Amino acid sequence: MAESNVRRIALSKVIEQLTRYEQLAWGLLAADKASADTGRKSKPFDFQDGALSTTLTETHLVKLSVLSGKGGVGKSSVTTQLALSLSLAGHSVGVLDVDLTGPSIPRMFAIEDAKVTQAPGGWLPITVHEADPTSGLGSLRVMSLGFLLPGRGDAVVWRGPKKTAMVRQFLSDVFWEELDYLLIDTPPGTSDEHISLAETLLQKARPDQVAGAVIVTTPQAVATADVRKELNFCTKTGIRILGVVENMCGFVCPNCSECTNIFGSGGGEVMADDFNVKFLGRVPIDQQFIVLVETGKRPRYPEGTVINGQDISAAAKEAEAEEAKRDTAQLVLKYKDCSLAPIFKTITADVVSALEQGGV
Repeated sequence: MAESNVRRIALSKVIEQLTRYEQLAWGLLAADKASADTGRKSKPFDFQDGALSTTLTETHLVKLSVLSGKGGVGKSSVTTQLALSLSLAGHSVGVLDVDLTGPSIPRMFAIEDAKVTQAPGGWLPITVHEADPTSGLGSLRVMSLGFLLPGRGDAVVWRGPKKTAMVRQFLSDVFWEELDYLLIDTPPGTSDEHISLAETLLQKARPDQVAGAVIVTTPQAVATADVRKELNFCTKTGIRILGVVENMCGFVCPNCSECTNIFGSGGGEVMADDFNVKFLGRVPIDQQFIVLVETGKRPRYPEGTVINGQDISAAAKEAEAEEAKRDTAQLVLKYKDCSLAPIFKTITADVVSALEQGGV
């Protein structure tokens, strides 16, 4: 009996692995076909009429790209927290991860084991949580190449045309349903993915749908020097810059909650002033946010921790009696107790305000 159960479990794992390989192969075949079609045509992005209607023309969603010319500045964590903050504000949100060689979004939302459902003509995104009108919570859905890879450590070794084709496929073949915002998490630099994304959105989306880009940097000069190239990229491609976030500006001590500027401070704000764009704010490194993402544990802070005039340690104390219940809560609800949540609430409000002022 025990041997039979072992065989059944092993067989189910093999089937699961084959399913993921089949989904990836389906994407690769589509990407190959798209890149081959691209090679036969005079225009680099010549879609069939209506091919993007599901995601770009029939819905009212607004698209925000999270960009940086520098790797390792925290674009995925900023994208994640923008998405959670927008959802907490009652908006329906989608997150598209186009960092094909280093997809981090599935891990950020603790949904690495989720399986993408294939639908006629495309994919259905993974649901992080559904909307809850009674609490004012908006829905949140995610799509990433990471869901199609058999394992976390599997490498994606693709040349430019295949990357371009895959980005195009993500934009045309994912059925998001009705969204208010689509956040696009991008790789560092100004490479194939960025050019493909920019040309596709600017050519096929309505002007009122492409909101612009949030630029992420860290304070030190070695980072801002590269991020300035991303700002120039946005200017050349006609992408509106909504603002600059200075990430990793300080480290919050887990024992006393004092914030130390280990990477310096102010570099992002100076860069924003130089380009005459809005500075959205500084975001410190908070170990409790890392714990939340990696383990699912709700953030806890020492007594007297005050963020934006609110004592967040008091809220943590009151919740200790419900620890078991809280550990099973949704990520978005646990995030409300994070010290970064009030900071991103302000940043998100500024971004939404900029969109409204810009007529998006």
